[in-house]
Amino acid sequence: MGTPRLSRTPLPGIGVRYDLTTREQRRMSVVAHRDGARTVSAYRDDDPDACALSVRLTAGESAALVDALLPDHHSPNLLYTSELGLVAERVELSSASYWNGRVLGDTRMRTETGASIVAVLRRAGAIPSPAPDFRLAGGDTLIVIGTHEGVETAAAILGRE
Repeated sequence: MGTPRLSRTPLPGIGVRYDLTTREQRRMSVVAHRDGARTVSAYRDDDPDACALSVRLTAGESAALVDALLPDHHSPNLLYTSELGLVAERVELSSASYWNGRVLGDTRMRTETGASIVAVLRRAGAIPSPAPDFRLAGGDTLIVIGTHEGVETAAAILGRE
């Protein structure tokens, strides 16, 4: 029996295509469109170049499918979990957030939760290792790392309005 293989192909102007060949030699693909939509396709066993099924999903439908494929404890914002009990999660700061316009140090995140904000995604850029004097803004996506409980508490603190 073979092992599953996943390959990635950039599609300029469209997005990225991911091709999966299962251990049973069945083929599937997912095209991740730039607008957040996904096209999931499955190919025929007797002719691996012939598409048997192709479904285009909105970003919301894609997120629902991911939730169905992952364990119950999965959060749609969960980026990574390890055997060490650490998780990395995206937490979006709303424009109505209490923290909008305040500096990161005011959150006392590490002291209160044990979790760390290791990066901030703002518009098309990323700010790695933001300092305590970094000013937060509505629309920022914060990458938080810690225990599952610590990250959940951090998300609750950051969601304060």
